[in-house]
Parts: sequence; C-alpha cells; structure tokens
Amino acid sequence: MRILAVDTTGKTASAAIWENNTLLAEYTIHDKMTHSQTIMPMIEQICKRFDLSTIEYIACSCGPGSFTGLRIGAATAKGLALGRDIPLVAVPTLDALAYNVFDTSAVICPIMDARRQQVYTAFYEWNENNLCKITEYDALPIVEVIEKAKNYQKNVIFLGDGVTIHKELLLQHKFYLSPSHSLLQRAASVAALAEKLIEEGKVSKSSELELIYLRKPQAEREREQKLKSKVSI
Repeated sequence: MRILAVDTTGKTASAAIWENNTLLAEYTIHDKMTHSQTIMPMIEQICKRFDLSTIEYIACSCGPGSFTGLRIGAATAKGLALGRDIPLVAVPTLDALAYNVFDTSAVICPIMDARRQQVYTAFYEWNENNLCKITEYDALPIVEVIEKAKNYQKNVIFLGDGVTIHKELLLQHKFYLSPSHSLLQRAASVAALAEKLIEEGKVSKSSELELIYLRKPQAEREREQKLKSKVSI
C-alpha cells in the first residue's frame, strides 16, 4: 500500500510517501513560513518523483496541536482524499511523536507547547514491539507533567517542541531528552502508524475526519474571559 502522510500540527511542516513498511520520501521544513505557504508546494515537489495517482491512502496528523496548523493539515488531507476518492487515516499527533522513539524500556513523554506554561501530552511505553498509550491525551502545566513523570520511578524520555521551551527544567530532574533528529513531528512516523491503522481497518472517508482539540482556541478563551469580567462588574 502507498500512503501520503502530512503533519502540520506544530511549527514543523512535514510530508512523506510510504509504501509497504518503507519510507520512499520525506520533506520536512521547520521555518518561519506558514503551513499554508509550505505544505502544498512540499507535496507537489514529492509527487514530481512519485505520481499522486499511485497514492492509495492519505494520512493526516489529527491533533492535538496548533489550531491553525490542524485546520490547514485537515483541509489539505481532505482535499487530496476527496479529489482522488481514496480513504483517509487520522493519526493522533502525540502517538506519532512518541513513535519517533523506538523499542525502549523507558517511558516516553511527548510534550507539545500549549502556551502559558502548559503542554499537550500523554505517556507511552513499548510492549512486545507495540507502542502503548498508558495515559489519556491531556493539556497540563509542565510542572504537573514532571510530577507525573517522576512517579514512574524509571527513565523517562521527553520529546516534542515543549522540550526546547522547558529544557532547563527537565534537565534539572535528570530526564532524558530526545536528540534533535527525532525531537519534532515527522510525517514518516505518521505514515508508519497509518499503515498499522489501515491493517486494523481504521480508515474513514474525508468527510469523517475528526480532529483532537484538548482546549478551546485562544480567541474563544479570551472572549469567554471578557464575558465573565462583564458579568462580575
């Protein structure tokens, strides 16, 4: 099976083509340009080598993450799947991030910046070559995540863009940090997990894609706060 995967849930934009447990191509940009400027040109560049008509599935990182990034990725994936009339595979972003770290005895903790000293996170372990999520997806203060990590009383590996922001605090507690090449989102990991989901029959139509939102958009939160302030006056 040939899969085109995209991830625009963070600052990194990434696209990959995957076939039968093999990465054929990956294009990743971590720059100041917006995903609306980068993702389609990246896909077009990849498809100059690998004909888009050969793609059998579209995989999309479905969150949590940046609200704008999530919508751009979803719109791109839906458009491609609808245009080609092929199935869509939704891959949770934190699962794909954790998949960057393979077959370790340590607990894996991806953290994505959610601002205001909070991160999107979950904890994972490898069990007999299977990556297992051992907590629910959540948006938590980084200090609370650290306390949860300490409770495991074993090595914990952190990765994600939250590591860059909270690096000093994490090192104070002697946690392990993923190296730069596996620190951020990669479409290759999205594609690899998508292949497993396809084998399990977990595919959908483009119209059925559901994104994982753990918090309301900042504009909506600010609006609610203003309304509360008016009521309290």
